[in-house]
Amino acid sequence: PFYVHYALKANTNSKLLQHIAKQGFGADCVSGNEVLKAIECGFNQSNIAFAGVGKTDKEIEIGLDNDIFSFNVESIPELYAINNLAKEKNKVAKIALRINPNIDAQTHSYITTGLNENKFGIEEDNIPVVLQLLPSLKSLSLTGLHLHIGSQITELSSFKNLCDKINDLQVYFESKSIKLMHINVGGGLGVDYENPDINPIADFYNYFKLFSSHLKVREHQKVHFELGRSVVAQCGSLISRVTYLKNGIHNDFVILDAGMTDLIRPALYQAYHHIENITSEKEQIPYDIVGPICETSDTFAKNFKLNKTKRGDIIAIRSAGAYGEVMASRYNCRDIAKSYFSDTI
Repeated sequence: PFYVHYALKANTNSKLLQHIAKQGFGADCVSGNEVLKAIECGFNQSNIAFAGVGKTDKEIEIGLDNDIFSFNVESIPELYAINNLAKEKNKVAKIALRINPNIDAQTHSYITTGLNENKFGIEEDNIPVVLQLLPSLKSLSLTGLHLHIGSQITELSSFKNLCDKINDLQVYFESKSIKLMHINVGGGLGVDYENPDINPIADFYNYFKLFSSHLKVREHQKVHFELGRSVVAQCGSLISRVTYLKNGIHNDFVILDAGMTDLIRPALYQAYHHIENITSEKEQIPYDIVGPICETSDTFAKNFKLNKTKRGDIIAIRSAGAYGEVMASRYNCRDIAKSYFSDTI
C-alpha cells in the first residue's frame, strides 16, 4: 500500500493544512513547530514523519511527547540523542534510517539532497556501523528506511534509480535479518512552472506507476511518500500591482509592489515563474519585471514578454502555492501579503 505525507515545508497556511488533513494525508515535518502545526491543523500524530539534519533536543521531545509515526534519523549522533531522550521519558522511539543514496536528481544544486556532497542522511558506508550500534540503543525501534533525493524533479528516471538503490538496500538489510515495516521514498515530484494552465496537475499517474513497477515491496511493507510542491504549487498565484514603468538604457522595467520578500524563489534559485498581466490584452513587449526591495536580486524575470503594461495593472505570478508564502520575510519592514481562498477561480 502507498501512503502520502504532505510536506509542510511547501506551505503551512492553516486553512490549506486543514483541508489537506481532511483528505487523509499524513504529515512530513522538518521542525518541532511543524509537528505542532500539523497536529493543530488536524493531522493524526501517528501519521507524522519527522526529518531534518539538525533536530534539537526540544524538537525531539515534541516528537516523543506526541508519539509520532517516525523519526527519520540522519546521523549517528542523532541516534544517540533520540535514544537518550526517549530513555528519560521511558519511551521507545520509532525510527527510520535516512540513507544518502548518492543519486543525481538532475535538479537545481540548491535543492538536490541525495548526493554525497549534501548534508542529508547517513552515507551507505556507515550503515554497517549503525547496525552494529542499534542493539545497544534500547530506546529505539528501527521500523523503516527513508531516502529523499531532491526537489522539483521532472526527469522520472531519477526515481527509477532510487528504486534500484532501495531494492539493493532491502537485500542488504534482509541479509542482516532486519525486517523493515515501511519504506519512505521521500518526494521531489516536480511541476510545470512554464505551462501552469496546460499542466495544472503534476504527473502523479506515471510517478506512482514507476514506483509500483520498479520498487520491490515486501508483503508486510507500506510505501510512504512525502509530497509538497506537487500538491500545492499550482494552487496559488502571487497577485501584484504595477507601481511604476521605468525606461532604462538597455531595458524597460515593470516595478511591482510585490518583491522577493513575497516570493523568493527567483532570487534564491533563479527559478522561473510564468507571469501574466491580467488587465491588458495589448501587444506583448519585453520587460524586466522587478520588485521594490533594495537588492538587485529582487528580480522576477528579465526580458520577459508581457502584454503592454501601465501603472496600476494587475500582475499574476503563477505557481506560487509552494515555497511562496511560507518563505516570505519582513525584510525592509515589508508587510506579509494576505492570503485569499477561492474554490471557483
